[in-house]
Amino acid sequence: MSFLKKFFKRKEGSDEPSPGAAIDKLRDTQDMLVKKQEYLEGKARQEEEVARKNAKTNRRLALQALKRKKRYDKELEQVDGTLATIEQQREALEGASTNTAVLNTITDAARSLKKANNELDVDKVQDMMEDVAEQQGIAREISEAISSPTAFGQEFDEDELAAELAALDAEVEEEEQEQLDRELLGVAPTTGLPALPAGPTKARAKEALELEELAAWAS
Repeated sequence: MSFLKKFFKRKEGSDEPSPGAAIDKLRDTQDMLVKKQEYLEGKARQEEEVARKNAKTNRRLALQALKRKKRYDKELEQVDGTLATIEQQREALEGASTNTAVLNTITDAARSLKKANNELDVDKVQDMMEDVAEQQGIAREISEAISSPTAFGQEFDEDELAAELAALDAEVEEEEQEQLDRELLGVAPTTGLPALPAGPTKARAKEALELEELAAWAS
């Protein structure tokens, strides 16, 4: 059973046919008329053939065949008109049935929506949303409190940290300078110049003088 048949089925105890039943009846009638139309067309062709064959040999028989063909043609015209009327009525009824089904569906949906809305209170929904927002704010504050280092006594003075860092930088620079001095002189800065052997030559004396100048420049 189709949707329209099920939706528009005849009510119990009612003599009025349902739209679905009326549509089915119109279709059955249309099928019957189509078959009759095919039958009449075949008979008309047969009578035309009889008239053609006897047009010259048996004029009376040919005229009788043409008269019968005319009656078939006239009946065919009536069947064609009836078919057109039934088809229009069926299409109109199907359209009305579809519109009714759509309207009833929309009506049921509107009733369901109204029922669902009646079960909801706008003030209660707003209160609930405010509670949700408040709880989210509390959860955010708790998360921030847990992640804060002050909760574990780890708060430091930024100025003290900056001063300590500057002192470390100064020590590093001093160590780097001492390392540079050692690389330039080849000896530790605190040690004196190497002792020259007794009776240095003129070249050794010149080298000693250059070392003293270099030490004076680096100090």
